[in-house]
Amino acid sequence: METKQYILSGAKIIAALTVVGAVASTANAADPKRGGTLTIVDTANPRHFNAAVQSGVATMVPGAQLFATLLRLDGQFKTHPYLATDWKVSDDGLSVTLNLRKGAKFHDGHDITSADVAFSLKANRDNHPFKAMFAPLKDVETPTPHQVILRLSQAHPALSLALTAPLSAIIPKHVYGDGQNIKKHPRNTKDVVGSGPFRLTAFKRREHIIMERNDNYFMEGPFLDKIVLQNFGQVASQIIAMEQGKADMMHWSSSSRTLARLRKSNNLTVTSDHYVAIGPNNWIAFNLKQKQLSDVRVRQAIAYAVDRNFVTKALHGGFSKPSTGPIVPGTPYYTADVEHYDLDLAKANKILDDAGYKKGGDGMRFTLKVDYLPAAAIDENQKAVAEYLKPALKKIGINVIVRVSPDFPTWANYVRNWDFDMTMDVPFNWGDPVIGVHRTYLSNNIKKGVIWSNTQNYANSEVDAILAKAGVELDQAKRKNHYVKFQKILARDLPVYPVNVIAYHSVFNNKTVSGVPDTVWGTAHPLDRIYKLK
Repeated sequence: METKQYILSGAKIIAALTVVGAVASTANAADPKRGGTLTIVDTANPRHFNAAVQSGVATMVPGAQLFATLLRLDGQFKTHPYLATDWKVSDDGLSVTLNLRKGAKFHDGHDITSADVAFSLKANRDNHPFKAMFAPLKDVETPTPHQVILRLSQAHPALSLALTAPLSAIIPKHVYGDGQNIKKHPRNTKDVVGSGPFRLTAFKRREHIIMERNDNYFMEGPFLDKIVLQNFGQVASQIIAMEQGKADMMHWSSSSRTLARLRKSNNLTVTSDHYVAIGPNNWIAFNLKQKQLSDVRVRQAIAYAVDRNFVTKALHGGFSKPSTGPIVPGTPYYTADVEHYDLDLAKANKILDDAGYKKGGDGMRFTLKVDYLPAAAIDENQKAVAEYLKPALKKIGINVIVRVSPDFPTWANYVRNWDFDMTMDVPFNWGDPVIGVHRTYLSNNIKKGVIWSNTQNYANSEVDAILAKAGVELDQAKRKNHYVKFQKILARDLPVYPVNVIAYHSVFNNKTVSGVPDTVWGTAHPLDRIYKLK
């Protein structure tokens, strides 16, 4: 059988790993220095650390330091060796062979072998919330201790991304293969045995996570002695910690007020360059079972009445970016060649008039409720935009009632049980459309009671067919064409109206920190190349 080969060896591996360690922002051109502690502002509140079976930033960030993956991504979505030194994909895409790095060890000294890889990938397939990542994985063969062969039920172009940090941690079979529930395993939080550049030495929930250098790491580095994820409390205290040098770095920040203040400091660099794969798409979701919203003309009129520029520039202070479709800008399959629905109140009113939605004596045509995800960290994107919709849609005769949920479960119950008209939401793309995008639009994913499924009740057989093709197409150009067509249809049908992409930022002290990695995963990526300047 013919194969497509991705083989790197000798000097080519060194060159590739040099690319992996490339610096996106550096304070000076000094050689990396060994030693020092990197203190990062954080909530320090993960459910646990086992990133093989748990999603979420709180787990993924420390998980990427504690556990290695087979591959890793740079800032251009290019795949590089990590635990795997080389890999090849069969011509039909139904098998992938990876050769593992010899001499790599877990933190307790056990060798990392093909048996651990097979165990980890199957555990991920069976337990991780991102079901699409390894849904086609039928089996993992282990012909030698340092080779694995992945057998797939169908071609899976998203696989190489799924094999990177932070999505598919390699965990020790000799620890987790004891028959206990892996999601609730006691070693997920205590006596954690990892495979990555740092090892867990202390964890006090909501206070700190301390990770120290793994001296037996199988690659060059890490340069730091220690990483401390420190909870500094309220936002004001976090800002002061950065300004006074008590913390070296703040990550996953999207607050315009916080970022605007920190950007004024000459000692601090504020950048959003490293999070593009996350793809947090802030949108208005429509319940197509609701009478008026089942009419695409109503959805289009609403789109013409929402001013993305006002949202991104006025509400978000220029720290977010407009979104135009289901796939976010900066990712490989995005196209801007769709209807953007630039603000046009006259057109919006005409659409509603022509559709027969006449204004009453109070100037209103009908009433819609809007919900939003209650989370203080993203209030600017959820609560603020929901409240903006009330005066914005009043201009076209739609009375908006903002329904406030006291907590996440309340909001989630409304949405997953289809008890809503419109809701703000912010699903993530997660690097590849198969992982984070398809779930919202496939008609077979209309599942009452399941949050972040197709809760809009959108069904389009043409879209189903396009996504089915894109999900197995290995030719990148052809795959891109499928997704361009998909985005054009979604811009017409508007089951959701994308408003903006939340631009997560890293803030770091450019006098004390260098080697911030050029990646698409932010700090949910190995920090083995970052180092302290003093």
